[in-house]
Amino acid sequence: MSVSLWVMLGVGLAVFFWAVGAYNRLVRLKNAIANAFGQIDVQLKRRYDLIPNLVEVARKYLAHESQTLEAVIAARNQARTAEQTAATSPLNAGALGALAGAEQMLGGALGRLFAVAEAYPDLKADQNMRELSEELSSTENRIGFARQAYNDNVLEFNDAAAQFPTLIVARLFNFVPQAMLESTTSEAERQTLRIEI
Repeated sequence: MSVSLWVMLGVGLAVFFWAVGAYNRLVRLKNAIANAFGQIDVQLKRRYDLIPNLVEVARKYLAHESQTLEAVIAARNQARTAEQTAATSPLNAGALGALAGAEQMLGGALGRLFAVAEAYPDLKADQNMRELSEELSSTENRIGFARQAYNDNVLEFNDAAAQFPTLIVARLFNFVPQAMLESTTSEAERQTLRIEI
């Protein structure tokens, strides 16, 4: 064998091993995104489990506000359905978008519930309501931290998939950029959710 053949073989092997390494890194980063979504999923389920208890406590005091309570439960059910869909495919931008929309509706419904609760001193004084509100606020904070971790993983993946020469492997194996999760609550809704009771 000639020297040029050995050089070509060496270069070919180097390119092959680099491509395998780039592919494996992209797979690892994609799996990290799915894992980060799993952490969000855990906190969302916790929130969904708290909401019916919160509504039950509020129902005792807000009997004539049934429309508000029903809106919270309907929004919770819609968000839970969207979460279950997104959990089966955490890298699907459409499923994540639907989840973000459902979460925004839920945040708005909860904000209205807490705004109505402000007008009822007995409800504000109820120990169960205070504890549930505190748990919900704590869960909202955990969701925010988990969302940040998710977005950090998405950023790392998107950066890796867009940088040359790794983008060649990304395009060959259809590693598409992933969408960041935006906050689903406005500043006003966050203030309402952190209400002091």
